[in-house]
Amino acid sequence: MSPQPPSPNGTSNDPDDPDREAARRRLREVTLVFLKLGTIAFGGPAAHTAMMRDELVRRRGWVSDQRFVDLMGATNLIPGPNSTELAIHLGYDRARRRGLLAAGVCFILPAALMVTALAWAYVTYGHTPAIQGILYGIVPVVIAIIAHALFSLLRTVVKNIWLGALAVAALAAYLLGVNELLILATGALSAAAVRLARRLRRDSPQGMLALPLLGLGGSPVFPDPTGGQLAQLLLTMLKIGSVLYGSGYVLLAFLRGDFVDRLGWITNQQLIDAVSIGQVTPGPVFTTATFIGYLVAGPIGAFLATVAIFLPSFLFVGLLTRLTDWLRSRAWTAALLDGLNTAALALMAGVSYELGRTAIVDGLTAAIALATLVLLWKTRLNNAWYIAAGALIGFAHTLLS
Repeated sequence: MSPQPPSPNGTSNDPDDPDREAARRRLREVTLVFLKLGTIAFGGPAAHTAMMRDELVRRRGWVSDQRFVDLMGATNLIPGPNSTELAIHLGYDRARRRGLLAAGVCFILPAALMVTALAWAYVTYGHTPAIQGILYGIVPVVIAIIAHALFSLLRTVVKNIWLGALAVAALAAYLLGVNELLILATGALSAAAVRLARRLRRDSPQGMLALPLLGLGGSPVFPDPTGGQLAQLLLTMLKIGSVLYGSGYVLLAFLRGDFVDRLGWITNQQLIDAVSIGQVTPGPVFTTATFIGYLVAGPIGAFLATVAIFLPSFLFVGLLTRLTDWLRSRAWTAALLDGLNTAALALMAGVSYELGRTAIVDGLTAAIALATLVLLWKTRLNNAWYIAAGALIGFAHTLLS
């Protein structure tokens, strides 16, 4: 009997081949891990990043802290939702091309389904279910998860006094309202410039809160959309996903410019409601597009909008995978990556500080955050347990209030 020829990706087609079985096992792991993360990852990109670090570095050991922060920093070089792109990149690291697709789809899918259900309630009944009480308990847990990740990554990212000073300056700039992209670019270029100056001197002779949302009810803008309307929705979301850098506030500006001002398909209030739903559901904030797609063209609109706004991220990460290794392998680009990582960590700290100011509002929320932080340090419990406990406490607090 002749041996099985190799498959196009270089593994054997023999179903009993141990390498093939190992690849299947890694793909299953990626699928299940990112489905779980997509279901519990409340709190926005900083929280998503912290949860991925806890799950994949601390608990599973899939990548080192250095590799994790390199991927985290590199995703800031490309447009699109950074935490989703980080998930896609981590999936590629674990299970190559199939892992890239599985991680991205599984991280996006739970939130997209939840947002679609909420959009249906919004259109059908004129309101979305109030979830403020549950979030009262969840968000302090998220704050603790972010704080734990920040402290854990500090020694990996801030390698010397100079990078420490850069981190403090980047955090101050963020809190003063300086544009995030400018902070990242300045951090990267400053670190590269310092590296270059040191080399020249050595070579010289001298030696980022949910409320009940009210709407108008009714039906989508196009209950029976034409091919042209669906194509316009698809292309508009594809454009936004291809060029958008920055936070959810930048996403708000892009969506308003296209869907409120240019096309006139939704109102400002509907846009604000859509962004709010994207923020209070787990997973990527970019699932705001799912909500808008449903408002415009019902379930098919939600599906097309979701695919279009996330598709560029899969393509960009596919191109970025080799670039990250190249950046780390050369002295001056490694310095640039160190500066980028330091600025990115400072931004993460700034976002978590602002989130903490709105989330820790009384003794109970402070106690939830502190207890979660202590448990994170002392145990290896899965983040899902902390999220579930926070949700139960928040729900009970609402009932008793």
